[in-house]
Amino acid sequence: MDRTAQSDLSLGFGSSHALPIPPRIPIADDSIKLQIDSSFRQSSNPMPPVPLQLLEQRFDDTGSRSRVVEEDDDAVGDYDEDGDDDQREEEQFILLGHPMKLKRCRGGNSNSMISSSSCKRFAAGSGIETRRAIVKAWGNQSIEEADPEIHEFMEKEKQRQFRGIELIASENFVCRAVMEALGSHLTNKYSEGMPGARYYTGNQYIDQIEILCQERALTAFGLNHEKWGVNVQPYSCTSANFAVFAGLLMPGERIMGLDSPSGGHMSHGYYTPGGKKVSGASIFFESFPYKVDPRTGYIDYDKLEEKALDYRPKILICGGSSYPRDWEFPRFRHIADKCGAVLMFDMAQISGLVAAKESPNPFDYCDIVTSTTHKSLRGPRGGIIFYRRGLKPKKQSMNPSHCESSTQYDYEEKINFSVFPSLQGGPHNNHIAALAIALKQAASPEYKLYMRQVKKNAKALASALISRKCKLVTGGTDNHLLLWDLSPLGLTGKVYEKVCEMCHITVNKVAIFNENGVISPGGVRIGSPAMTSRGCLEPDFETMAEFLYRAAQIASAGQREHGKLQKEPLKSIYHSKDIADLRNQVEAFATQFSMPAFDM
Repeated sequence: MDRTAQSDLSLGFGSSHALPIPPRIPIADDSIKLQIDSSFRQSSNPMPPVPLQLLEQRFDDTGSRSRVVEEDDDAVGDYDEDGDDDQREEEQFILLGHPMKLKRCRGGNSNSMISSSSCKRFAAGSGIETRRAIVKAWGNQSIEEADPEIHEFMEKEKQRQFRGIELIASENFVCRAVMEALGSHLTNKYSEGMPGARYYTGNQYIDQIEILCQERALTAFGLNHEKWGVNVQPYSCTSANFAVFAGLLMPGERIMGLDSPSGGHMSHGYYTPGGKKVSGASIFFESFPYKVDPRTGYIDYDKLEEKALDYRPKILICGGSSYPRDWEFPRFRHIADKCGAVLMFDMAQISGLVAAKESPNPFDYCDIVTSTTHKSLRGPRGGIIFYRRGLKPKKQSMNPSHCESSTQYDYEEKINFSVFPSLQGGPHNNHIAALAIALKQAASPEYKLYMRQVKKNAKALASALISRKCKLVTGGTDNHLLLWDLSPLGLTGKVYEKVCEMCHITVNKVAIFNENGVISPGGVRIGSPAMTSRGCLEPDFETMAEFLYRAAQIASAGQREHGKLQKEPLKSIYHSKDIADLRNQVEAFATQFSMPAFDM
């Protein structure tokens, strides 16, 4: 390739710099190519490539380059210097949603610089106003116009949510205001850092939004800003948990949380039975679990204390994803003080109940509290970290070796630095605004009534299942979720959730301990927040219990007929009359209730 050859192609608005032209420039259709001679490939005075639509190039029928057309700002590039329009074929096409014209030469020398089969004219308009209009129009398209394929999937998902029964305990439906904030212009701004200490300018209003969100977080949970601080930037509760570990611990130091089959969350540390480290917490730190009593399903606090005193974790974690009972925070505080641990509570599942004072208050006992923001709290998907600040109590620990030389809590700087810049980049400002809206609602009397109804509905669902001889782990629930042990029916949670999905009911499988202490795949977790958000009350949840029970009967019957229901047998029952009848009844029931935030 001749690297010294030069081109005198120039922009039509006074630039004298030569432009490097690549050998092949794709135009709309990959079958149409411009073949550029190597003499045009490199300039001795190179400058950045310019989009082809900004160039107005003209070629005669022999393939030689005649000249570059220079137009004024109002001109539209449809110039034909030879005047022989009858020798050209005009083709219109759409590029990025805008009409374009392509002119094809008829005839010519195939060996010339531009072959007759690919002699084209790309006329998109080179005037400033034309280009400005194109960019503006491209930025103002709706989803339906800009991406019909994604729009179609979104509409199908909307219909799925509306026509089905949502019983996954960790899902909920946000309000219209939260959804509007998530889809707002706030997503445009980069805001690395904390309010008042950003890496970028132009954040004066973003700072006010984040400060307001922090204030509302403290208000929603009844906290004094002199004693508690909060970080609202984590992208998820898993991110929030890891930020706490990374901020307070050195790699390899010890944490202790509820075992995953006991109802704990993997972000608190988890190993498979074969010893594989699954979560980041177990990869970078040393984790050791405590468990529930397999006979009762309740946490065994005596064994927890015994293990903690032997293991001596730096952070003792309470909280989980599938524990249907209240947490005994005074007992956790006692154990943490005896072993010299920081006490952390992950309230992701029950944060809404805590805000509404429908659950014991972890802030009276814990040093750090983390949460998701989208479950019972009904906010956007993200995480949050609360940490103690200010003076420590005089009697910090029952263990003298745990006494600190400083009288101040030192969590704030460590946790904030861990969130950014250690683990995350810029915060999602649209999420923080949406969270501020949700937290304002969480402090309202209406929200407290909502959460009270969530608990009532969960208890009604549990009672209805128990009346049908269904076995629930711990025999019931104190919060918004319950665990159904399907093993007496000979079912696994995996099979049951698939059968429910065929009937437009969504639940999720969980592993549980059986009475012999062996991990069983026969559990399913069911929660009440989402359908409560749609306006369902106790009688409606009793109807849902009947649907759930019938789905279990269908799955059991299918398993007796086809053997263990794996992929192929499951497909065979999809079109059965029992499935179709139940699916129709579920849809008829679900579509009675409106969906928050969007019209159907």
